Amino acid sequence: MTMRSEYGEYLGRREDILLAQREWEATPLRVRLGVIARLRKTMALGARELAETVPTNSPGGLHRTVADTLGSEIVPMLAACRFVEREAQRILKTKRLGLRGRPVWMTGVHSEVERAALGVVLVVGAGNYPLLLAGVQTIQALVAGNAVLWKPAPGTAAAANALRELLVESGLNPDLLTLLETDVESVSEAIAAGVDHVVLTGSAQTGKAVLRQLAETLTPATMELSGCDAVFVLPGAELEHMVRAIGFGLRFNGSFTCMAPRRVFLVGLSEGEAAEVETRLAAAARELAPVPLPAKTEELLRGLIADARGQGAEIVLDSVLDSFGDGEVSRRAGATLIYRATPAMRAMQADIFAPVLSLMRTRDVGEALAANGACAYALTAAIFGPEAEARQLACRLRVGNVLINDIVIPTVDPRIAFGGRGRSGFGVTRGAEGLLAMTAPRTIQVQRGRIPFPYEATGDGHVELFAGLARMLYAGKLRSRWSGFLRLMRAGRSLRR
Repeated sequence: MTMRSEYGEYLGRREDILLAQREWEATPLRVRLGVIARLRKTMALGARELAETVPTNSPGGLHRTVADTLGSEIVPMLAACRFVEREAQRILKTKRLGLRGRPVWMTGVHSEVERAALGVVLVVGAGNYPLLLAGVQTIQALVAGNAVLWKPAPGTAAAANALRELLVESGLNPDLLTLLETDVESVSEAIAAGVDHVVLTGSAQTGKAVLRQLAETLTPATMELSGCDAVFVLPGAELEHMVRAIGFGLRFNGSFTCMAPRRVFLVGLSEGEAAEVETRLAAAARELAPVPLPAKTEELLRGLIADARGQGAEIVLDSVLDSFGDGEVSRRAGATLIYRATPAMRAMQADIFAPVLSLMRTRDVGEALAANGACAYALTAAIFGPEAEARQLACRLRVGNVLINDIVIPTVDPRIAFGGRGRSGFGVTRGAEGLLAMTAPRTIQVQRGRIPFPYEATGDGHVELFAGLARMLYAGKLRSRWSGFLRLMRAGRSLRR
């Protein structure tokens, strides 16, 4: 199989990469963190230049400004660098297990758990946040001692290359970060050549295709996949704040965000309250500027609208507007707003990068949870309402992240792990848990005693010995434990004869 990458040929350079990874893992963590500290400082000074490497428009539907990139990607990535600089030593520190909790029958054994690098990590980047998502995953993988193969999304190779150059300037061995071509084939080729872990951010369909290949070699993976995220509006919610937040979620990054709100459940609201929410959301949706849609997304959106209308929904806003050019991106779309949605509608189950919002009234929390559960995606959820009631609902949601009285923004906190459940994937990236996920636990146990009996062959006489030991150590009542001690003593004397 021939590698076509203009940035690096993994198959041809695999031995060099593996050697560099072993040397990097043996490098003290403080030295590895020094590279990240230098990266942060350099990146902060050239923040605008780095942001300008991310396209403001792309055939995939990305639609943003340089300011958007600075705020949504560069600044959060700088925060992620500082997080690992401050916390990685504590998170990755070897854990030495003391005497507390050690079984008495393991006297003399001293145990510790260290975090070992995985080896070569393949990071498959996404087009909607090409620097933040793959960038933080790459930084955490490097800090943990791994080498990284980075497959940028189409149209984002320049941004990936710019970050790589900054890392190399900061002291990173170039063999530790290889950029692959942006096409799908480069992922298959890298996996076939051999990797130790895959971190993929993309659609559920892409995730399934990659997992099928990984199954052949039992290669582990972290899958950060699609979303069709829900918003729950409870009685007592601050309506103005809620409407502004949902409007932001629909607008942000041209709605090219997996966490963007797609389903809104009005939970236990009166007729008047529900009508007011619907009216306010419609007014906010009308204010959204149209965004470009790829042809495939336009086709999907038209299908969702037709399906909802056919099932009795009210289409308040039908967003697909006039053509503005030739090629793959040929339409603009404002917001689509669907009233009287039901869980069976495709719009309530689809992952789509377009500003579409479906609203459903529910009698109570139970009905809202049942309706939400009909959707296979479980990435994030937002709840607007009094905190006490919102927390109770949050504990019943099967999602990766719950935001109360906010939407999208808090998830960029570098301390927070991010990942979904169900069709939205598994595993986490970012935060302490994401850093740990770039390692494997390796347990080292040392026997400092010289107790011979564990190595002796067992016979019938040992039945009473172990039965007495079990009762003495783990029975509930003192009387039972005392009888176990006596049983153990008798068995011991018998075995010594």
